[in-house]
Amino acid sequence: MKAILGEKLGMTQVFDDDSRVVPVTVIKAGPVHVTQIKRPETDGYGAIQIAFKELPAKQITRPSAGHFARAGVPPAKHLVEVHVDDPDEYELGQQISVADIFEPGQKADVSGISKGKGFAGVMKRHGFSGQGASHGAHKIHRAPGAIGACATPARVFKGKRLPGRMGGDRTTVMNLDVVQVDGDRDLLMIRGAVPGPKGSVLVIRGAVKSG
Repeated sequence: MKAILGEKLGMTQVFDDDSRVVPVTVIKAGPVHVTQIKRPETDGYGAIQIAFKELPAKQITRPSAGHFARAGVPPAKHLVEVHVDDPDEYELGQQISVADIFEPGQKADVSGISKGKGFAGVMKRHGFSGQGASHGAHKIHRAPGAIGACATPARVFKGKRLPGRMGGDRTTVMNLDVVQVDGDRDLLMIRGAVPGPKGSVLVIRGAVKSG
């Protein structure tokens, strides 16, 4: 599976060939460098490790510096392992750009950390409708209501939808349309919204369920 790392820049809109407005998310995708290759005969599976977003050498540890030096690439902030069918297609230090992976019209899966929204109640977190706002209801309009049974089982079942921390989870949005690819500026424009705030790091893969 081919994949690349990118940074979410924000949303804008472009016009398609029929002069229709298309909302797109702009991602600064790559370039990435191959820093490690794993093969079935030595590691039990085939994968490559890719590095994104260069860092000054003074900001990394000595073991990490040796890892990057072995691959002959500059130090980077983010490392991600991507499973591939044939690891022999890649070599250490190889640079991969967004134009090498995607072209307009393809489908993509985008993974990232969703926006953290803090502690939220059941109406915001789970879409509960709330309780009645009349007929003697006193300040319980957003409360969840009863959450358990009686003496049997005398506990609340695991997985019960309750208030709690919302967002900040790893999320994947699948089958998004690749609208434009700007290889000169390493920009990828994908129709629709993707997880995370501006500046967050995303993993963009070729769609696995596009049919």
